[in-house]
Amino acid sequence: MNLLNHIDAFFSDSAHWEGYDGIPTRVLEHIQYTLMALGMAAAVGLPIGLVTGHTGRGGNTLALVATAARALPSFGLMVLMFILIGLGMAPVMIPLVVLAVPPILVTTYEAMRSVDPAPVDAARGMGMAEAEVLFRVEVPMALPLILSGLRTAAIQIVSTATIAAYVSFGGLGRYIIDGLYQRDYEKTVGGATLVAVMALATLGVFWAVARLTVSPGVRRGG
Repeated sequence: MNLLNHIDAFFSDSAHWEGYDGIPTRVLEHIQYTLMALGMAAAVGLPIGLVTGHTGRGGNTLALVATAARALPSFGLMVLMFILIGLGMAPVMIPLVVLAVPPILVTTYEAMRSVDPAPVDAARGMGMAEAEVLFRVEVPMALPLILSGLRTAAIQIVSTATIAAYVSFGGLGRYIIDGLYQRDYEKTVGGATLVAVMALATLGVFWAVARLTVSPGVRRGG
């Protein structure tokens, strides 16, 4: 049976659309994990990236921390947290947040540093406070790159949140892990397909957000 047949068999089975192990339930769980991790990562990465980018200080330290965080294996970190903390959301969220912070942090910093200094100097010349310069001038101009960092982090979380199934949580990883354990390749392929579709959907969501939030002038300039 080829890959397409596995996919068709998985999605055409009505049993996969009902109950606690149904596709709607698993998709919602996966979205929940993704939004929680992305929200926490953004709460850490965005303020630090904005401030360091605005002031131009701490760039080397930021790059060092981001590189170190990227080097941490998500699965190994999750297992370690599970041993130290025990069963719960924390062992799942910590590695996902650690994974997502670096692209948000680094891209936000680079976005702020890439802003044209002319309008920034003009804003200061008009007497704007630094907070006004940051949020009324720099952030709108840097928004496309900032969103790209959030998008990268979100896709990484969507792909990696499958590890939650290793510590008895749900999400789309449940199909992959259970399918491998049961030698049910239809379930494994179906779960992997759903993860890929969700990653593509995430791209679409961020494209729509960019269209709604980035001014046409900034889009044309980029």
